[in-house]
Amino acid sequence: MAEVLQKPPVSSPSSSATFFRQSGWLMVANIGSGGLMWLVHFLSKKLTAADYGVFGVMIAVALCVPSMPLQMVFAQQTARAIATKRERELASMLRLTCAGTILFGLLLAGAVYGWQSEILHGWKMTNPAGLWLTIAVVVLCMWLPIFQGVMQGQQNFLWIGWSNIFNGVGRLSIAATLVIAFAWGSTGMITGVTLALTLAVGICVWQTRDIWRLPRSRFNWRELLPQVAPLILGFAAVQFLFTADTMFVKAYFSEDDAGFYIGAGTLSRALLWLVLPLAVVMFPKIVHSSARSEKSNLLGMVIGGTAILAAGGALGLTVLGPWIVKFVFKDSYLQVATVVLPWYAWAMVPLSLANVLVNNLLARAQFGIVPVLVALAAGYGIALTHFHGSLVMVLQTLGIFNLLLLAASGWFTYVNRKNVPLPP
Repeated sequence: MAEVLQKPPVSSPSSSATFFRQSGWLMVANIGSGGLMWLVHFLSKKLTAADYGVFGVMIAVALCVPSMPLQMVFAQQTARAIATKRERELASMLRLTCAGTILFGLLLAGAVYGWQSEILHGWKMTNPAGLWLTIAVVVLCMWLPIFQGVMQGQQNFLWIGWSNIFNGVGRLSIAATLVIAFAWGSTGMITGVTLALTLAVGICVWQTRDIWRLPRSRFNWRELLPQVAPLILGFAAVQFLFTADTMFVKAYFSEDDAGFYIGAGTLSRALLWLVLPLAVVMFPKIVHSSARSEKSNLLGMVIGGTAILAAGGALGLTVLGPWIVKFVFKDSYLQVATVVLPWYAWAMVPLSLANVLVNNLLARAQFGIVPVLVALAAGYGIALTHFHGSLVMVLQTLGIFNLLLLAASGWFTYVNRKNVPLPP
């Protein structure tokens, strides 16, 4: 069984060829799956702007799931468990966490049942089916990063990529069938999301069966909490900076403006599909090398590659944005989306770079930045309640806080590299 758990093998953190092969595959998978999910938004031409806005807010709810913290916690714990031969403790933690997510889903369903009318009115929804499907999406959006985190810790990047691709294929094919053939509107689109996530989660569960089927072994919660809590708080703060703007726009602007904004956001966030694989591959390698007191020289390569790709993508969206918006969305989206698209795209660049630096710090258990991340997220939420006079102002606020995030993560990286030398 030990031999099975070590597959795929943990590659040398200093092997740049292995790193770029793995991250290159994830880039291809992310671009492919992201492109397929992006094509789903072509279906907006079959919906009113208000109905498309409803789909956007349902997706925004799913984005609020702390997927990044969940994945990184299990990536870190899996990498450490493999490095220290504690896989049975990991299996117990995995099963207990999944049971907790099921309980959370049941509690959420009870809350929705009790306040269904108020939620439908507040979100300007007419069909409760979409609301109930969103609950399923929330639970699946917790399971997917949990099991992908285990695969990430195992460095099973091949099947992480394939699960993402099947997620994209299923989402597009099912949503297109339900919207075009049956005129289900936003409900058809969220149904496609639900069934595609089910397929992706099933793949990940099967790929990690050699871990979660292991016999139970007690693990020390008191020892685990100091490792896990900073990861959850730190990555949750970064994810909030990435996702919160959509919900605030939905609350403060008209249904049409929210639909236009979501269209621009979909294109801009595609930049992260391109650059996130670099950090995804880097994280477990640094955790593994830190657990074994080995050197790792990945940060320089990753930050350089992220800067080039993110800046190039933002420049491309700035130049080609009007044509892309016109090609994907209705003509009514053109005026608003082309104004906000450059702001949105360039706001993603410092966020992409900061994400790499935060990954590096937290992978090395250098948690001093976590209170700063939480403070930035709280400040961002407060700022959006005051500075929302226009869609551009919302994005300017996002850009300022992303720059602050980059400055903070850069400072902590500098201080830690200066004061805590790499192991010999």
